[in-house]
Amino acid sequence: MSWFKFGFGKKKQKDETPSEAPALEAPETDAESEAPVESAVIAEVEKAPESLDEPRPAEPAPAPADPEPELEDRAEEVVSENTPNPDEIAETPAQTSGLEALAETLAEPESIDPVTEEMPPAAEPQPELVEEKKGFFARLAAGLKKSSSRLSDGLSSLFTQRKLDQEALDELEELLIAADIGAPTAAKVVARLAKDRFDKDVSDLEIREALADVVAETLQPYEQPLDMTGGTPSVVVFVGVNGSGKTTTLGKIAVKMTREGADVITAAGDTFRAAAVEQLQVWSERAGAKFLSRELGADAAGLAYDAIQQGRTEIADAVLIDTAGRLQNKAELMDELRKIIRVIRKIDDTAPHHVLLVLDGTVGSNAISQAEAFMETAHVTGVIMTKLDGTAKGGALVQVAERFKLPIHFIGVGEGEADLQAFKAKEFARALAGLES
Repeated sequence: MSWFKFGFGKKKQKDETPSEAPALEAPETDAESEAPVESAVIAEVEKAPESLDEPRPAEPAPAPADPEPELEDRAEEVVSENTPNPDEIAETPAQTSGLEALAETLAEPESIDPVTEEMPPAAEPQPELVEEKKGFFARLAAGLKKSSSRLSDGLSSLFTQRKLDQEALDELEELLIAADIGAPTAAKVVARLAKDRFDKDVSDLEIREALADVVAETLQPYEQPLDMTGGTPSVVVFVGVNGSGKTTTLGKIAVKMTREGADVITAAGDTFRAAAVEQLQVWSERAGAKFLSRELGADAAGLAYDAIQQGRTEIADAVLIDTAGRLQNKAELMDELRKIIRVIRKIDDTAPHHVLLVLDGTVGSNAISQAEAFMETAHVTGVIMTKLDGTAKGGALVQVAERFKLPIHFIGVGEGEADLQAFKAKEFARALAGLES
């Protein structure tokens, strides 16, 4: 399955197109040594129409070598290895008797038996693949166990041998709001139950089924893959508060993209934390993506500029830009983020093609205020919610979707690469309600 909507494979077309060969033969230079300081970046961006045609420092492809001599040498080696010596041919009849040939023929079945016995173990990887496919829902359900248990415990105590009257509906609505589901969704659940089950006995299972249905219907319109067809390259900026998991999330997405054939460049825009730079470098190496960084404290906007220019020169599929974590109430940090976005737009007025807000699933309703601030500053286009493993506040994702009408591209339930998965509304809703898939 694909995690993205994309048009990857441009690099292969580029390599096969002779007309683009001169661009790949540009002299190798040190990208970091030519990185402009803040004032130079802005000045260079202002002159973007002139500078876009200049070759950017890039990692040149090696000149294609003439394959014919190598193929000829290899052919001679193969011929010499497989051509029998005439002297050996002449000696063969004298050395091999009929009885010896018969003995060799009779011995052949014994050499086949071990191969037959070893065949069953070759099928062992198949159960692992099945386990991996069904494993994410199990991890999601386990991760949202605190959220679902909080609801289940409240529902069990509320609807034990009790009819669904108005008092019960009011208490149910309060319970759902307290679970960070949000008032609009809570009201929808109550309205549906009042219509179908009012003044009738109702079980906590029926309540959870109704909750799962309403949450799935609410979130379904926002279940969208990450569309990477916006540009060459597609520019994606990751934003969020400190500790939300931006860098790790960027790295996991880089791995998924390169596995699907994308040519990816990552930029370590969190220039305040050495650990963030090192972390992204490790993920980039794992993904096989090109990695750009600068010294600590360097201008992040200048780094973003260099990364996009390199992506344009190399016809990369995507440039993924990390940013420093910043609190939404710190004006100077939010201004710096505005500057990064502004510089990107002066290079390409259609970029960034995505600004992804990475939200920590443990913050609950505080995600609303975070989203409000970043929407205003960076014009967020999509949401990724991380750390849903072990939180009792997973319902906050429903509030964010209803409030801001933003696509939800991924959710994360752990540190591993496989723990970040494409968002599925129905699976999330049933796990949140404590139901099986």
